[in-house]
Amino acid sequence: MLRKTRFIVLVIGILIFSFGCKGYNKLLKSANNDLKYETGIDLYEKGDFNKALQFFDVLRAVYRGTERGEKLTYYTANSYFQLKNYNIASHYYKQYTQMYPSSDKAEEAAYLSAYCNYLSAPRPSLDQSNTYLALKELQAYIDMFPNSSRVGEANKLMDALRKKLEIKMYNIGKLYYRMEDYQAAITTFENLMDDYPDTEFKEEILYYITKAYYVYAEKSIYSKKEERYEKTVESYNNLTFLYPESKYIKEVQPINKNARKKLKN
Repeated sequence: MLRKTRFIVLVIGILIFSFGCKGYNKLLKSANNDLKYETGIDLYEKGDFNKALQFFDVLRAVYRGTERGEKLTYYTANSYFQLKNYNIASHYYKQYTQMYPSSDKAEEAAYLSAYCNYLSAPRPSLDQSNTYLALKELQAYIDMFPNSSRVGEANKLMDALRKKLEIKMYNIGKLYYRMEDYQAAITTFENLMDDYPDTEFKEEILYYITKAYYVYAEKSIYSKKEERYEKTVESYNNLTFLYPESKYIKEVQPINKNARKKLKN
C-alpha cells in the first residue's frame, strides 16, 4: 500500500512538473513581457536560477536602459554567481557597472566582477590568466572606490593572488634547474626575488642560485667563467648572511670553496 502511494505521488509530481515546463515554455514564447518579467523575478527569488535565466535572457534587451533592465542585468549576474559559473557572472557584473554606473549597486558589482575572477583563478600549476585579470580588476576597483569598506578585503584577495603567482614562478625556476637549463633557472629565481623581495622561498632560491651559477660557470666559455664564479660566491655569501643556520650551507660550502679557488687561478 505504501509503495503504491509513493508511486502515485511520483506520477503526480511528474505531471505537475511537465505541465509547469510547458507553461513556462509557452509564456517565454508569448508577447506578455510584463508577465514574463514577474515570472522571472519570482523564480529568481525562489532560488530557481536556471529557469529564471531563461526569462532574463529574453527580457534584458527589451528593457535595456530602464529600471527593469538594470534589475535584470544585476539578477542575471547574481544567478550565474549562485550557479558558480563565475566567468559569466563576472561578465554581467562588469556589464552592469558599464551600463548603470550611477546605480547604488555599481560599487558592489565592480567588486563582485573582480571577485568572480579571483574565484576562477586556478592552482599555481595551471595557466594564470584569470589570476592576472583578477589582480587588474581588484586594483581598478580600489582605484575607483578608495574609501569603500571592501578595500581591505580586496587587498587581502590581491595578496592571495600574488602568492599564487609567486609559487608558480618558484616552481618554474625549480623546473628549469631540474632540466639543467641553469641560465633560465637563475633568471627566473632572480626575477622572483625582484618581484617578491619578501618571498618565503628566499633561502631555497639562494641555495639553487648558488648551485646553478657554479655549474653554469663550469660549462661557460673562458671569458664568462670569472663573472659566474663571482656570482656563485655572492649568492653563497647572501645565503650564509641571511640564513646562518640554513640546512643548505653544508652542501654548498664545497661549491663556494671551489669557486674561490677558480677565481684565484
